[in-house]
Amino acid sequence: MGRSRRDGNPASGMLPGMPAGPGIAIVGPGNLGSALAHALARAGFVIDAIFARGPGPSLNQAHALAKRVKSRAAVNGKNLTAEVVWFCVPDSEISAAARLFSSAGSWNGRVAFHSSGALSSDELQSLRQKGAKVASVHPLMTFVGKSKAALAGVPFAIEGDRAAVRVAQYIVKELGGYAYSIRKQDKAAYHAWATFTSPLLTTLLATTEEVAKLAGLRGEDARGRMMPILRQTLANYGDFGGARGFSGPIIRGDVETVKRHLEILRGNRAARRVYVALAGAALQYLPAKNKVALRRLLKERS
Repeated sequence: MGRSRRDGNPASGMLPGMPAGPGIAIVGPGNLGSALAHALARAGFVIDAIFARGPGPSLNQAHALAKRVKSRAAVNGKNLTAEVVWFCVPDSEISAAARLFSSAGSWNGRVAFHSSGALSSDELQSLRQKGAKVASVHPLMTFVGKSKAALAGVPFAIEGDRAAVRVAQYIVKELGGYAYSIRKQDKAAYHAWATFTSPLLTTLLATTEEVAKLAGLRGEDARGRMMPILRQTLANYGDFGGARGFSGPIIRGDVETVKRHLEILRGNRAARRVYVALAGAALQYLPAKNKVALRRLLKERS
């Protein structure tokens, strides 16, 4: 197997015979795979290979990423030498990718991870059957195109075989993140929560831009004017929580203002539905005056 160029004694979290800084292969050169490869390389790990699904755009992307992290690009497990193989492919492809890689030499003494937030380590069962120790390792972070998301301070939800979990905990610590255990049966709920924290929040912000058009603001102009209040809202939530970080017409019980909002939002039915849903959630989870009147209004205008 590939050897790390890191020095030092084997770490307590490693498998017997595995070096303190195991060589790591990334399967999938997309947004997550790219972010992990860069973070791992910065932490001193050797990236043994970047694997693409096949010739074409995926392989071209793998070559570009491999050049940046001083690695090599390959296809479908060819010449696999790494001690740790990290699958960074879409959820629907994890099981098939694992089956494909199961024929890439011996898996005894190797560790395999995937980073699905919703699926358990059992997606890697074909590698487990070949002797690998497997785990799911999900960073609670968003990765998009040109963004350079840092992993320092990021929580990683981990479950799987005990030996693989120990290796994952060691690597996460080296990345500057922190690891915590999650039960297999909790992963779907965990990922729903994670989806609320970023993708659906982005959806809300995109909807907010559409509402800004009703006030004559568009695109970058709207986003620019939104940023100060968004930053303060997140700071308030982080410092004080939802109840003490909540402001606006609902907490004041201002029925007439909410009524005006609903009237103007007739110009954007999708945004109006979002408003009604979020206002209803506010009445359920957050402090507000005139809750009875506000609930009646939302029901009438929904």
